[in-house]
Parts: sequence; structure tokens; C-alpha cells
Amino acid sequence: MDQSFDVLVIGSGAAGLSLALALSAQARIAVLSKAELHEGSTLYAQGGIAAVLDDKDSTEAHIADSLDAGAGLCDERAVRFVVENARPAIERLIGYGVAFDRRERSDGRLEYHLTREGGHSHRRVIHAADATGRAVETTLLGQVREHANITLLEHRMAVDLVRAKEPDGTPGRCVGAYVYDIAGRRVDLLRARVVVLATGGASRVYLYTSNPDGSTGDGIAMAWRAGCRVANMEFSQFHPTILHHSKVKNFLVSEAVRGEGGRLLLPDGSRFMDRFDARGELAPRDIVARAIDHEMKRVGAPCVYLDISHREPAFIAHHFPTIQARCGELGIDITREPIPVVPAAHYTCGGVATDLAGHTDIRNLYAIGETACTGLHGANRMASNSLLECLVLADAAASDIARRLAGIAPPPEIAPWDESLVTNSDEEVVVTHNWGELRNFMWDYVGIVRTTKRLQRAKRRVDLLQAEIAAYYSAFRVSKDLLELRNLATVADLIIRSALSRKESRGLHYTLDFPEPDHIVLPQNTILVPDRFVAGAW
Repeated sequence: MDQSFDVLVIGSGAAGLSLALALSAQARIAVLSKAELHEGSTLYAQGGIAAVLDDKDSTEAHIADSLDAGAGLCDERAVRFVVENARPAIERLIGYGVAFDRRERSDGRLEYHLTREGGHSHRRVIHAADATGRAVETTLLGQVREHANITLLEHRMAVDLVRAKEPDGTPGRCVGAYVYDIAGRRVDLLRARVVVLATGGASRVYLYTSNPDGSTGDGIAMAWRAGCRVANMEFSQFHPTILHHSKVKNFLVSEAVRGEGGRLLLPDGSRFMDRFDARGELAPRDIVARAIDHEMKRVGAPCVYLDISHREPAFIAHHFPTIQARCGELGIDITREPIPVVPAAHYTCGGVATDLAGHTDIRNLYAIGETACTGLHGANRMASNSLLECLVLADAAASDIARRLAGIAPPPEIAPWDESLVTNSDEEVVVTHNWGELRNFMWDYVGIVRTTKRLQRAKRRVDLLQAEIAAYYSAFRVSKDLLELRNLATVADLIIRSALSRKESRGLHYTLDFPEPDHIVLPQNTILVPDRFVAGAW
């Protein structure tokens, strides 16, 4: 099947849906989701969205906090751009109908309730209880479904981007993608004047993660294969507090719990965060995650505990209904006892290198949201800046596309997907085994604390895996599991190569061989170019 659109959006989270809505009046748009439309990281975001909405706060304070959390690698222009456009982004969501929490002021008027999270010097996180992502995702989906110009395609997974040929035969602009129809088990061609990658992050490359199953780095891997630069992939953020329970694999306990007074405890009930940072439980995520990892190893504990039970039960029920309900199902009464927690991979701070309009290195290919690396997060994303980036950069990219669209030629005729030389696989166990091996060695060797020797071991293993996967991919018909494994192996290689190149500890990258930041030279971005890497700005 060959279909053509003005704009092809690959991904149906906050970034992709926001962009589609912004362009819906002037373009024919297709939005792809490889599962149900709502299924993705946005749906599971608990804490909220950072924005300066209080007169006691300021954009300069939000900028300063973000720069501090980013450990010297943030692009101040990107930080300023996102922070200064935060209020309009929130107002758009309110206009769409997102029901953020309110509270009554002393004069009887209602105002939006703002909470505080790690790294923030003020209360500036607007939220919908502890299920902000769900409120945003379902509201945006409701709006998108009302537009006839937007075609929604569920259970479709992009395989690779398609580039037109220049007159000299070299690859040119992006003109679409080959897309695997999971239900129909066939690969279709979707052509477009503009393609937007909004596929989220790659935290499923690790054994333990807060992310849903679809977070397999698809957009990053496709952009890399197509010829885009990728930046700062060594900075994988580990959320400090994922519920530790044998019946649960990826339930996040929001940072807002610590923002509202939650205390991290060792099994003996003693606090420990003050020994690592003066901000205690409200230190940035990289510091808290490393502290928990250190203490678990020091005392030989399988987890630590997060205690909010000193707050009133009514307060807990109002602010954290999702967390209370999920813990209650497992027999944990968070109004009376602490929550067992461990760190887990949570957010990909690096990604496809873009500017502040979402442009990649390939004409008519954009990347937004967690897939992109804009310079906002630097070496460590500050809490609740992620959904904000999705909204602000989606609007910026949409404005740029709207301005340029009329001048972009329709996509040319493209050869359909050819599987005449492949057969059905009778060795699915290879995919299953390689998937497990990849995620295990990434957790063991490329996790919260690294060494050069561990990274070198990981590099040898990923090289072997990529060779096996390439041989398998060329011989057999594709499947969702194979495509995800291929993308994860690509992303793992990018992470390992980036980590090996950084001879210092900075932000989320901590290595025992170089435990301090390099103070001799200015902080440098790690920029990978197909077949090589460079350090500097993009």
C-alpha cells in the first residue's frame, strides 16, 4: 500500500499530537502509533509540567535551575527559549481542556496548585494530581480525533526513513517512511512532504526501566541510519524511585512525593540523602539516583524506602491517588508505611541533534520531544522539563512547517518495499535471546556507575549482536520484535560509544576511572556522526 500525506508524524505522545493539532487546519497529516494511540511515555508521566506561573517565581530562576541541573552542558539559548514559552504552552493545554489541580487561596479565589520537584528552587510544577501525563494525552487525543485532516494509524511501526535522490545520485530530502503494519504483517510505503520523528526515548535498552514497552529508540535509530548526527547519548537518566515489587516491573513513584516532603530511608529507617547533597531529597535526579545506588550496594539492600506517611491521609489521597491505589493493590498502605523503591532507566537526554525549530541534518525531517537533543537538558534533565519541551518544540516545529509547507514539492514516486529475497523465520528464539542479552549487559556495564573496562566489554558484545541482527534482518521477513531489537542495538552502540569518549564524570555519566568533571577544558557535547564522532556544538 502506498499513501501520501503533507506531514507524516511518527509517534502519538504529547509532542506528536501537539504538532498535529497545530497544523490540522492547513495540512493532511498522518499520525503513527506502534500500539494503541494513547500508549507511550506521555500517558505514564506523573509529576507535571514545569512553568513559571507564580508571581514569586521568575523565568530567570527557572533558567538558572535548569542550567545547574544540566551540569554545564545545557545550551542557554535552548533553555531560555523553552522556559520563556512555557506559559503559552500551559495556556494552550488549558484551552484544550486539561484539568490541572486547583486550590483555594486565602481570599477564596481558586488558583492552580503548583508543586516542587528536585532541582527546582520554587514551586512551579503544574499538575493533574499524580497523573498529569494521562490528563494531557487523553485530552490531546480527544482534540485530534475531531479533525478530519488527521489520519490516525494504530499498530504501525516505522521501519526506515526514505530519502529522495539528488541529481548526482546522493541521498537528499526525506520523503516518507516504510511502515510495518503489525496486524497485517506487511510493510507499506507512506510518502510525505515532511516527516516528523516524535517516537520518544530509548530507556528499554536497559533491563530495569520506568518506560512502557515501546520506548525502544526507534526515531533515534532511524535518523542515525538515514545520516543524522546524534548527540549526548551517554546521558541516560535513571529515575531514583521506581516501585520495587515482584509483581510490578515499571511503576514510577513521582518525584512530587519527595517534593511534598517524602523522605528516603535505609532499611533501618535512617535518612541518608543529606550526606550526599545539601538539598537532600530535592537534589537533582542524577545525584539522588547515584546516592541510592551507593547505599544499596553499601548495606547490601535490594531497595531503599520512600516515606510520605507523616503527611495527612487526606493530603496523600488528594495529591497521589494513582500511587496510593497501585501500592494499595500490592498491600502497601502509603499513609502508614514507606514505599520500597529502586532507580531505573527513565529518560534519554541525548538524541537526534536539532535546532530550536526541530530541524535535523536532513531536509524536511524534523525531530521533537525525547527523540531530539535540543540542548535543553544538557548532562541531566531537570524534573518536569520534559513534557514542557514536547509542547514548546512541537509548536515551534509546527510554525516552521506551516511557513515552509507550500514551497515543498510533493514526494516523488518511490519503489515499494521489496521482500522477494527473504523468508519467514523459523528461529524467533534468536530475537528473544539477543533482546535479553542486550538489556542485561547494558544494565550491568553501562548503568548508573561505569568504568572503562565495563564499557569496553559492552562494546564487544554490542558489536557481535549487531552483526547477528544484521544477518538475521537480511534473511527473514521483519516483525515488530526484530525491528525493536535492531533499533535497541543501534541505540546501545550509540550510548556505549558516547560513554567511552567522555573522559570525565558529568551529570548522568559517572565513571569510576574519571570521577570528577574535567575543569581544564570547557564542557563539550558528544556529537556522533555516522562513522565518527566530534566534541563541540551542533
